[in-house]
Amino acid sequence: MAASGGLIGRMIRAMKLQPALYEEVEADKSANVQAAIVVIIVGIAAAIGAGLGAPSAEGLLAAVWGLVVALLGWLLWALVVYIIGAKLMKGKETQSSWGEVARTIGFANSPGVFRILGFIPILGWIISIVVWIWILVAGIIGIRAALDFSTTRAVITVVIGWLVYLALMLVLWLFGLGSLPIPM
Repeated sequence: MAASGGLIGRMIRAMKLQPALYEEVEADKSANVQAAIVVIIVGIAAAIGAGLGAPSAEGLLAAVWGLVVALLGWLLWALVVYIIGAKLMKGKETQSSWGEVARTIGFANSPGVFRILGFIPILGWIISIVVWIWILVAGIIGIRAALDFSTTRAVITVVIGWLVYLALMLVLWLFGLGSLPIPM
């Protein structure tokens, strides 16, 4: 399956919350790299947004580390959602792989490009909250496609998965990774 409109076109469709896009990337095994690139683009946007708000000498290192954390965070969130959705809450229609979940979750991160605006006083944190909610809604649509779930089951899976993911990232941050920024 060729990318409809390429990577940028897919990201725009993901941000528009088009269910057909999530069905498309779920089925397109070649979209693994594109999903990773989406996460990298979003990580760069977030690093720029944060860096413009509080520039420092350590900014480049923090930005590189932030990209590593963004990629690992994406893979971890996809794994958590996969375990919850495909194993613990598996429905009759559910037949999915971790790759399908990872691709849809990767593209669900597309609204994160707006985190580049995080440096704007007062509005920056509001934009971040809106983006988080947008990503969660996109994740619900993606998981609905990847796991062949009803919307209700997708909401439950994504919200539980996101909370477990945040808890795991917080534990890693508190006990093992010191000043590691928590992504998303």
